Amino acid sequence: MRAKWIPLFTAIAMGIVAGACDDDGSSPTDTGDPGGDGMGDRRSLPNRLESATNIDTVNATAVLPLYRGEDMSGNSVFFIITESNELEESIRLGLNWTPKLVHAIPTAATQRATVQEEQDDRNPNGFPLLRFPGNVDFSPARNLVPGRDLFPLDPATTPGSFGDALYSPLVTFNDSIVYNAAHIANNTGLHDRVISMDTTGMRVTMQLVKGFYEGFPILYSSTETSDEDLAALEMNTFAPNMNAAPFPGDDKPFRSAREALIPVVNGPMGRDNPSRQGLRSAAAGEGDPLNIFQEQAGCENPDDPGAFCDAALYSPLWDVHPVMWTQAAIAAGIPDRVTTDKREVIAPLNVIDLLADGHLVPFAPNGPRNSSLGGLNAAEIIVNCPIIFVPEDAR
Repeated sequence: MRAKWIPLFTAIAMGIVAGACDDDGSSPTDTGDPGGDGMGDRRSLPNRLESATNIDTVNATAVLPLYRGEDMSGNSVFFIITESNELEESIRLGLNWTPKLVHAIPTAATQRATVQEEQDDRNPNGFPLLRFPGNVDFSPARNLVPGRDLFPLDPATTPGSFGDALYSPLVTFNDSIVYNAAHIANNTGLHDRVISMDTTGMRVTMQLVKGFYEGFPILYSSTETSDEDLAALEMNTFAPNMNAAPFPGDDKPFRSAREALIPVVNGPMGRDNPSRQGLRSAAAGEGDPLNIFQEQAGCENPDDPGAFCDAALYSPLWDVHPVMWTQAAIAAGIPDRVTTDKREVIAPLNVIDLLADGHLVPFAPNGPRNSSLGGLNAAEIIVNCPIIFVPEDAR
């Protein structure tokens, strides 16, 4: 997988933007504990993960329910659940509802678990005890080595965890409901984004990631990636089976399980620069890459076709569409932090217009073209990034 970045990188012009000043800026303030317990009756799905509690938007952390299952040898596996394609199950468990995930069920992107106990009293909401055919090795030490130009990374880079030949975070046990159930711990160790885990109270505190949606700052979880470089950069499990989910460069809800995510490769640098953004900045240790998300998971009324319902388009399987600033744009002083894919009143820059004006170019020029992003090319890479928090104003 790592070799994918090299020809893309050499096929187009390269450039790094330097700068100085503030930190990641645009972070929302601490929300304390807005998440609730996810147990209440609701038909309106919020634009944050209902089951998440203690969401700290300053330090980018949240507490999530912890679930227990088994590997094929009967050893305990601990996981989180963030999405389901089934509405009532999403409401019951306090999940993001994402009907598009149903398209991943017949593929290698979904593993098929067996039910060992119909109801496990240790699990939140009596969720069944599942036995997973796929597993994760959390024992490797993550080794992030910046490349010659920071990103792409050096070939010596390795992720901190590896999914086996059957692993994917997507799981079904009845071929109709699929869950996004990322493994975060087993007898080999912990996921690199686990801060603390309580196997008695069945809660886990996760390190989240900062990004943007329609000009608003958001928080998301990031647990798996189908590319080794991005898995190492994002502190993720390398899980190539996810890439079997349909379809790269296609977000149509009637056939695709994906939605677009846009990383900027060579945005402005400088830890304290308020314009800072990009994969090179992240590789330099300056902070999160501040990726741009195309959709969020809120839904005013799933039963009303005329109501606001972004959940119909949302998916945690983010289809990576990387962009980079051209040398001409850099020379003209145009690069700044980009926070939306399309025109928004609160966002001075957007990806589609910058592409049309020639200031941004695809970093994966040979990948499938996405018509919803002005023909921007997909890199044929998936990252599993459930959205945890979006400001209410973003609806």
